[in-house]
Amino acid sequence: MSNVSCSNPGGANNKSHTSSKEGNLKWWQLSLIGIGCTIGTGYFLGSSIGVEITGPSIVISFLLAALGTYIVFNVLAKMTAEDPQEGSFCYYAGKAFGKWAEFSCGWNYWCSNILIMGSQLTALAILSRFWFPHIPLWIFAAGYAILSILVVISGTKGFDKIENLLAIIKFSAIVMFIILAIAVLFGWINGENANPPGLPDSGNELFAGGFKGFWASLIYAFYAYGGIEVIGIMAMQLKKKEDAPKSGSVMLFVLAFVYIASLGLATTMVSIDAFHEKESPFVTALADYHLAFFPHIFNGAIIIAGFSTMTASLYGVTNLLVTLAKDGDAPSFFAKQLKKFNSLPLPSLGLATVGLLASIITALLLPGKIYEYITTAAGILLLYNWFFIIISALRNLQMKIWNKLFAYVGLALIIAAISGTLLEKAIRPGFFVSILFVAVIALVCLKMKKGWKKPVNKIRYY
Repeated sequence: MSNVSCSNPGGANNKSHTSSKEGNLKWWQLSLIGIGCTIGTGYFLGSSIGVEITGPSIVISFLLAALGTYIVFNVLAKMTAEDPQEGSFCYYAGKAFGKWAEFSCGWNYWCSNILIMGSQLTALAILSRFWFPHIPLWIFAAGYAILSILVVISGTKGFDKIENLLAIIKFSAIVMFIILAIAVLFGWINGENANPPGLPDSGNELFAGGFKGFWASLIYAFYAYGGIEVIGIMAMQLKKKEDAPKSGSVMLFVLAFVYIASLGLATTMVSIDAFHEKESPFVTALADYHLAFFPHIFNGAIIIAGFSTMTASLYGVTNLLVTLAKDGDAPSFFAKQLKKFNSLPLPSLGLATVGLLASIITALLLPGKIYEYITTAAGILLLYNWFFIIISALRNLQMKIWNKLFAYVGLALIIAAISGTLLEKAIRPGFFVSILFVAVIALVCLKMKKGWKKPVNKIRYY
């Protein structure tokens, strides 16, 4: 992988100007970066919740989420090609609807990443208890938070090297599971479960949780693809900006293939009742087979994946807040950087650390269902931004009728994923957490909008 951070440090969200820098990335390098940035515990652990509530039809959820994600990426790539801006989706939202939309998207993205950090942090603590079941969650959470902060403090070069290594490890873990699962299906590996369920032979088996369960599972499928907006942001670093659609298409195809193949194999190997949110579905699937090494190696790989995603989010929100401050969308205090420490934005890092601390305290107070709540809320906030990406494209680009219909399909899938969280009691609180964040951002918007000028909307064609 190329030595480029997936969180686009140093101004990924600089919304005020067009970049004049020539990129040095090839399209396939950007695809690999996107794959590495996207795979995290949302897939490795969060997919367990999806399997638990819908059964084997989780593969259909992931297929629909892949379609919705592609639509989001497609319109974002077209806006980037027509009007390259370092501010990416935040800039395009402001161009389409005004300063309030730009401000809201920036802060919504910041909040979603804070929740993603909390989700990953909680998942890391849960997974670590695989070896140390009696140690409280908050102790593990505190340890991983401190380690993540140290990685960010190490600076851009250190962060990039670590992220690239971790990306290779977590992708290799998925490939390892697929190979082992195929070996099991061909009878090369024997286990205690002599009669695995195999492929579902009826609608009731396929949709084990009914239509309601299938609908509710969509949010976890979308969450596993979270990170596609990174491709839009980092398209500015391509040698050929017009290659952005190709990069995203290849990335999504690879992700969809490994996600669907691995989950499809997992759900045919053991009963759906065996899956639960405290363990990865892939560890559960191979639990009855004589592979003593696998749970330990795979659990370690998942922890690496989660730590990678969490650290990328911490790095991203730290630099994003600096940019928001420079653009007047946050107090100027957060734009301060310490030159003696590799221009470390200490105030911004401090606020992100407060978010991590809140996650640790929450894990201490609500250890039971906190992972589901935080993961659901993070996924919904992410989809709010994706919704804005599509409606911004509908206004910024003059689309042909078929392209518009395609965009509306994307909006429908996003709305379905968000509304589905209201159907499942176990994850419903996550929806209200996301609404709380949106309400706070809206109130700040109302207070600040008097000083904002109305933007001039420019239509772009393709």
